Amino acid sequence: MKQTRSLFRRFLKVHFLFIFLPPILLIFSSAFFGVSGIPENNVTTLKLFYVSLLLFVFIMVAFVILSWLFFFKLQKRLAGLQQAMSFSAKHNSFPKPISVQLDRMDEIDQLGSSFNWMIQQLEDSRKRAYEEELLRHRLIANLSHDLRTPLTILRGHVSRLNKESLSLEGRHSLTEMNHTITRVGDLMDDLLSYTLLISGKHPFEPVSTDIVRLVRASVAAWYPAFEEKQIQLDVNLPAEKTFYWKADPAWLSRVLDNLFQNILRHAAEGKYANIVVDVERERIIVADRGPGLDSASYERGAGIGLSACDYMLKKMKLKADFASNENGTRVAIGRA
Repeated sequence: MKQTRSLFRRFLKVHFLFIFLPPILLIFSSAFFGVSGIPENNVTTLKLFYVSLLLFVFIMVAFVILSWLFFFKLQKRLAGLQQAMSFSAKHNSFPKPISVQLDRMDEIDQLGSSFNWMIQQLEDSRKRAYEEELLRHRLIANLSHDLRTPLTILRGHVSRLNKESLSLEGRHSLTEMNHTITRVGDLMDDLLSYTLLISGKHPFEPVSTDIVRLVRASVAAWYPAFEEKQIQLDVNLPAEKTFYWKADPAWLSRVLDNLFQNILRHAAEGKYANIVVDVERERIIVADRGPGLDSASYERGAGIGLSACDYMLKKMKLKADFASNENGTRVAIGRA
């Protein structure tokens, strides 16, 4: 068992020994040895005053020096502990363990020992979290890859059955099967994309980006898909004015792609999409007249894509504000 010694008790012991013990010895030596050999008429009141004053000055100077030495050593040890604790904030990593005296520990050594134990626990937790994260990413990647083969086989059988003479109910069932296979494939693509995104496989390269130009290019790329679904596009993009964000153009385009894709998947029945770039407030607004985020359609798969969007926006120091009800959904992207 480790011995502990109190820092305060050591302070009192040192001050008692080096401050009060010399005056006591001086008084006793004067009483038994010094005064008996000196004539009484030579011991004047002035000399006694000087002796008392000298004794008082000695006590005060000794007290100040010993206190300064004690607290200087104490401050030095506490400063070293504070420097080790602040290491993680400056270097974004765990601090290194500090050296402690294991044979006889005082309060500061006990604090340092607890600090070292906390560092070890945090390092073990981070290692376990990293291993679990790596295992989850590997599992998701393997699962997404392994499920593509049976989905491809199912899609081939559905295509073959479509060539056969079936009843109206049978063709309706085949259409639903084909939609389900497509939806599962899209979900796997979103899941794999999100896994690669958070694992750092997609490079993040922020540059000064012309937002109006980027939104115009995205709308132009998705216009045929909206037209095929007979969705009315209400686009309001300034012709001359624009603004710039420090963002990754590829990531921001993927965010818009996800929002437009959600409109086609889950809000196509509203037959309306509104896309606005507000230059004055520096915002991108995407709205639809679908059933809203709480509908069963969104619950079947929009969450993964929206999680990926939220991750990318946070990395670019942006945010998305959602407002949704049964009459539609409105997403406003702006600075965080």
